[in-house]
Parts: sequence; C-alpha cells; structure tokens
Amino acid sequence: MKIIKKYRLPIILLAVFETVAVTLWLTLGNIFYLFNFSYIGVSVALGVFLYVRKYKHARRITQLLVGLYMLVYLGIVSNENMQIEGFWYYLFTGVFEAATIHYAVAKIFGPLIFGRGWCGYACWTAMVLDFLPYKTPQRPRKKLGWIRYITFAVSLVFVAALFLSHVGNIERIMFWSFIIGNVLYYAVGIILAFAFKDNRAFCKYICPITVFLKPMSYFALFRITCDKSKCVSCGKCKKVCPMDVDMTDNSRKRKNGTECILCFECTKECPKKAL
Repeated sequence: MKIIKKYRLPIILLAVFETVAVTLWLTLGNIFYLFNFSYIGVSVALGVFLYVRKYKHARRITQLLVGLYMLVYLGIVSNENMQIEGFWYYLFTGVFEAATIHYAVAKIFGPLIFGRGWCGYACWTAMVLDFLPYKTPQRPRKKLGWIRYITFAVSLVFVAALFLSHVGNIERIMFWSFIIGNVLYYAVGIILAFAFKDNRAFCKYICPITVFLKPMSYFALFRITCDKSKCVSCGKCKKVCPMDVDMTDNSRKRKNGTECILCFECTKECPKKAL
C-alpha cells in the first residue's frame, strides 16, 4: 500500500490516458488512438515516476519522448499539422480526428484536469527552448501577453482564407505550414529567450495555444498548493519558477496562476517542503 500511495500520481495519469486511448479506439474504430494515447500516457507517467524517484531530468525525458514523437512522427512522417492551423483545418472540414482530437484532449478539456501540464511535458517548441541557458527569468515579466491573441487570430484567418479562396491541394499547404510554422516558432522563441533572458518568453507572449490553455487552466484539478503552516516566506519558489507564478498563494486568482506548467521546480527548491 505504501508503494501505491507513493506512486499514485503516475498511476492516476496512466489510468486517465489509457481511458482516453481505449474510449477513442472503441468510439472511432481506429486502433491508432489506442497506441497514440497509450504511448503519451506511458511517457508522462514515466516522467512523473522518475520525479518521485528524485531523478533530476525526469521532466526532460518526457518532453523529449512526447515532443519528438509529435513533431517528427505525427508531424513530419505522418503529414499531420499538429499546430493550431491543423486544428482550424480539421474544424472547417468537419472531421473530428487528428489535430481536433489532440486539441480537445490536450489543450481544451485536458487543462481542466492537468492545467498547463502540456506546456511542461509535451510541447515540442518548449522542448527545444528549455535547452537554452535562461531556465529562470532574469528580468521582470513584460506586459506583452496581448501578442498571443494576434498570432491566434492570424492562424485562424490564414486557414479561413485558404478555404474561402478554394485553394487546391490544401493538405499539402497544411503540411508545409507545419514545417515553416515550426521553424518560425523556434527562431522567434530563441531570439526572445536571449533578448529577454527568459527561455519561456515565447510561451508568455507569443504562443497562440495559450488562448485555449489559460481560461481552462483556471479550473485545473491538479494544482501545486502551499502549506501555509510550513512556509517561511523565503521566496525561493518564486525565483525558480519559469512562468513567474506565485506558488505561496493558494487562490485560483494568484499571480500568473493559469500559467503553471507543473514543472515542480518550486517543490524541489522549497526548503520546508511546504509545496
């Protein structure tokens, strides 16, 4: 029983993903979804298991396992546009598969359970940006979050224009927009990281996916909370948080509360184990 209690979080995560995998497989009659979500579930559960075992690079392993799978296999090999443009594309065609299912599970309804966990464990853009030297922000956060709404609108207008213009071979255009889009994301992300001395500057100011993630993450079931009776207000958790979240505030309205990526850097740094 002690072992089960110790590893209950990775067990719960694996169970949730397996439930999604089996449900989609049986509902849609496509065994791909069984393998797809089982693989992601095992990868996420492995990362959390290694974290419980106090392995230093636990989250990074999950990032690479999931991020490379989605970028290389699903995106490049299987020609699926897993960026937001792919979501709009399938939405306009009325097909509930591929990117639409991915967004529904990971970025629209999933955050109600895991918050911004996607950003911490599965995003292939952040997977690369987290290799950069500014893992904790070196400068105060800037009020540039409004830019994300512009990139969100641009992605929607781009796909809508393709449909309204009746462009031929639109699937091929979607594939190349995925390739070019990722190149731009990486370039902009790296430039911003060095300009603002913050690896996650792209996530905070530019990423259009956060338009979905932020409101849903407000109601997240899994949240890092603070035991006030143990907290000594040393401020170490705030210093190591890559997303500038005030973890000492347990309210859902805490500073940057919807941006916690469940990286657990704060829990590892807390000297009193209050988080």
